[in-house]
Amino acid sequence: MLDRRRFLASTASGIVSAPFFGNELLADIAASGAVLSAQLVQNVKDHGATGSKQDDARPAIQRAIDACGKSGGGTVYVPPGEYTSGQLHLRSGVRLYLDAGATLFASLDGRQFDPPPKSALLIGEDLHDIALEGRGTIDGQASYQWQLNDFTDFYIRPNQLLMEATGKPLFRPFPSGYPKETVNPRLVLLLRCQDVRIAGLKFLRSRSWTINPYACKRLVIDGVYVYSSAKEGVWADGIDPDGCQDLRVSNSTIETGDDAIVLWSSNIWGPALPTENVTVTNCRLSSASSALKFCDGNSNAVRRVTIDNVVISNSNRGLAFMVFDGGVVEDVVISNISIETRRFDWFWWGDGDPIHFNIKRRSEVDGTKRVNEPPAGKIRNVSISNVIAHGTGTSSINGHPDSWLENIHLDNLRLFVSHDPSAPYENTRTAIALRQARGFSMKDTQIRWGQPQSETWRSGLTAEDVEDLRFDTLDVQTAPASTAPVIELTNASKVTLQSLRAETIHLAGNGTRELRLLQTDSTVSADPDVSKDAIIQK
Repeated sequence: MLDRRRFLASTASGIVSAPFFGNELLADIAASGAVLSAQLVQNVKDHGATGSKQDDARPAIQRAIDACGKSGGGTVYVPPGEYTSGQLHLRSGVRLYLDAGATLFASLDGRQFDPPPKSALLIGEDLHDIALEGRGTIDGQASYQWQLNDFTDFYIRPNQLLMEATGKPLFRPFPSGYPKETVNPRLVLLLRCQDVRIAGLKFLRSRSWTINPYACKRLVIDGVYVYSSAKEGVWADGIDPDGCQDLRVSNSTIETGDDAIVLWSSNIWGPALPTENVTVTNCRLSSASSALKFCDGNSNAVRRVTIDNVVISNSNRGLAFMVFDGGVVEDVVISNISIETRRFDWFWWGDGDPIHFNIKRRSEVDGTKRVNEPPAGKIRNVSISNVIAHGTGTSSINGHPDSWLENIHLDNLRLFVSHDPSAPYENTRTAIALRQARGFSMKDTQIRWGQPQSETWRSGLTAEDVEDLRFDTLDVQTAPASTAPVIELTNASKVTLQSLRAETIHLAGNGTRELRLLQTDSTVSADPDVSKDAIIQK
């Protein structure tokens, strides 16, 4: 093994060759100067790793990690080759560097991992100053088996009922070995760590969530590629921060079966902590479920989030705001987004919808009563602007009877709705459906119906149980072959409609009042229960 003194001497005299450590690592070391000159670099092959996939590399890699940790910090270098390992425990101050051509495989032997729920290829607990970097690959080797569905998922129950009505058997994938195999490790699990950097690596085929940090502070994820099968990769989310602060995800491509990026505030690993101070920039996301999700499992808060310059493609759902456990989502700014959604198989969450808001209590979803269940959560102060979205499903924006959406603003939205004849079911009637919202505005928005067309299409925009609503400069196309109103307002109060281009507007509900139509020439009709003086300015 090359010790520290020999390494420092050889690098000073140019003895260590590029092939030994890799050009990228040497460049990093040279650029780091005095910082790395006092640290140790451990090559896993010097600790016994062979670089052959069939050999167990875990002892050698763990020895290298431990040696760096004991020395106060350093770099564990994984040269080109194939390494199979069970669970590895990271140490403070250690940078794990996988060179280009190096692949770290997660063992398929469940006995090589800590017991669930802490099964993970790479785990760190209560650490500081750690990094996972390089141009190599971390591969979970997930595989799947298709079998008849054996349980009811209440969160996709409507989809399941639609599929059952077709008379087709409900096959779906499960991880290989299900249900006997209970060890499905994450690739990266970080609990209560600080000053973390994950950069440059490829994370493939995780058997559970790919990267899952809890209660971590100052976490950077930059330039990574995350992949799991869009057809089969159930439970293989991309990045799932839970109760984290000061998080940055940037310059990354995430293509997953389950959700691509999910912001949590749950009690899975400990007290439910807020996820806050988050930026997501310059990323491309794809998911058979939700591309970017404010998770339903939020019992504290997700707040102060900025998302910018993101491309969402080939997804079942685009932007998803969901609160089922009483938490709060607030102070969110989303801008410059391109969205493309379609329906995937019936067992995935999503409906081809570009934008989704939903507040529920957990018992309202699955019908199970819970002791001391919290009241409905809140979603408030959300700004979404500069969005072009192509989808096949309704963008449902729903509050809750006990907790209306507050101060949600959409600006410069271009929404194109089309039909996918090959989808397993079709139920789109409205392009955007808004319910139970207060202080909602939509400005400079265009809604268009595309090809191919669907016979189920009815209205471009509906709003029910809303207050302080403002639509400004909307251009809403009439759905082909539909006689339904283009815009329908039900129990809508304190509404301003300005500079609208929509052939027809219909009013319903005795709660509809204080409606102002400005610079709008639409044909307006009303149900008998709407007050004759509901329109106070026209």
